[in-house]
Amino acid sequence: MNTPRLVKISKFLSKYLRHQPESLGITLAPGGWVAVDELLAACAEQNFPITRQELADVVTTNDKQRFSFDSTGNLIRANQGHSVEIDLQLLPSVPPDVLYHGTGHKAVDSILQTGLSKMSRHHVHLSQDLTTAKTVGARHGKPVVFAVDAATMYQAGYIFYCSDNGVWLVDAVPPEYLRQL
Repeated sequence: MNTPRLVKISKFLSKYLRHQPESLGITLAPGGWVAVDELLAACAEQNFPITRQELADVVTTNDKQRFSFDSTGNLIRANQGHSVEIDLQLLPSVPPDVLYHGTGHKAVDSILQTGLSKMSRHHVHLSQDLTTAKTVGARHGKPVVFAVDAATMYQAGYIFYCSDNGVWLVDAVPPEYLRQL
């Protein structure tokens, strides 16, 4: 994103579309969807007016592609990362052989002992490339990347999903499927 205003809008939308929709006075429909008009009205009522163009700019220019419109452009949702109970209606997918998870160096010992857990979110987030994993890890201090043996996990019965923005999701990753890079 290219302006401080769009970054502020993205953070505002993340808060309410992923974590606190009721605080904004909206209800997420199945799939996490909310009507664009309803969202814009609720934002205005919270003294944070957003134009349709700004909303479209956030959806199209967000480097993490956190949000998406439905095919009609009348509904919007956060693609993943929710802490509220929501069925994103994602279909199980066969993952690539190896996926990656970036974290901060302070979490390494715990991860090596217990694996990756979803914590307060619905899933563990994994990326298909090292660069994204390093970027995610850097948000938590000195970045550390783990390779995830997704092929073996899948063969063992773990269910993977891929969100609209290409983030791979799984309930947990036990330590035996992890290799620190």
